[in-house]
Amino acid sequence: MLLRSLDTGVVGAPMAGGPTTPELVATVGEAGGLGLLAGGYLTAPQLAAAIAEVWDASSRPFGVNLFVPAQANAYAVGSGELTGSERADAVAAYRAALVDDAEGLGVQPGEARPGDDDDWERKLDLVVRERVPLVSFTFGLPSGAVLGELRRAGIETVVTVTDVDEAAAALAAGVDGLCLQGPDGGGHRGTLDPVKEPSGADLLDLVTVVRSHTDVPIVAAGGISTPERAAQVRAAGADAVQIGTALLLTPEAGTGLAYRRALADPAYERTAVTRVYSGRLARGLETDFMRRLDGRAPAAYPEVHHVTVPLRRASARAERADLLALWAGTGWRSARSVPAATVVAEFAH
Repeated sequence: MLLRSLDTGVVGAPMAGGPTTPELVATVGEAGGLGLLAGGYLTAPQLAAAIAEVWDASSRPFGVNLFVPAQANAYAVGSGELTGSERADAVAAYRAALVDDAEGLGVQPGEARPGDDDDWERKLDLVVRERVPLVSFTFGLPSGAVLGELRRAGIETVVTVTDVDEAAAALAAGVDGLCLQGPDGGGHRGTLDPVKEPSGADLLDLVTVVRSHTDVPIVAAGGISTPERAAQVRAAGADAVQIGTALLLTPEAGTGLAYRRALADPAYERTAVTRVYSGRLARGLETDFMRRLDGRAPAAYPEVHHVTVPLRRASARAERADLLALWAGTGWRSARSVPAATVVAEFAH
């Protein structure tokens, strides 16, 4: 298994929206880790170009992470999700609440695009055609048919889960490995149910319990901001640790200038979990935008994501951090502006 053969036991997190670049993936691989390309938000041609860049830059194995759209999610979703006209009305109300912020940046909120599947089928065809060594999934559980197709192509599969029940469902579906995500990580919580409040269980406890039920490879993720924490989760039974926030300030990362400045700015005092940027719960540096609008953002992904995209892009162009999604784990102050290979070496087992 690829996850058990890593020289370092380090996985570079797939940070969608820009931070994870082909250069970062290749560098993590050359340093003895496993880099994961972030396929989320990309079209299939864009992802194909990124895969080609990694193949050209490195001979080391790497993986691709895909978002599982609602219509392809095999997990039994609860009854709390808004549907139909209620969902459309909630998204429209939230879009209206963004108009003043958008106009201040010279843009308008985006269109909701309900039903967007993130180019799911074409991306699946792509990773099979390219024989990507490993594919990980977030936001849902692929069907057994999808997992079987990848297995027949010689591709290992990993699903992101946040509690024991989700881990059991993924194992029953036939995944090759699990990414166990704790509550302290930056970015989106990978709950298989989009409206589920994720477990607040400590990552160490989650790893310990899941390891007692399975011998498949386990990647521990979420708030692993120091080598000492990495050693703890490995001792609890993880085969590898996944780091994301620790790589944000590396020169190989595609983290924008305003984002980088915010990570080093002492004015940001804490992180918080919010739905304001995408409609899914995610952790980032707490901003005034989050405080003002958090209670108004519906649990409606990907519609909320599409509605806020113009604001975030305009904010990045203006090098203003106030409306950016500044995804970061609770240990973000440990991130440093050093080469990615240095970070991988520090977190190696």
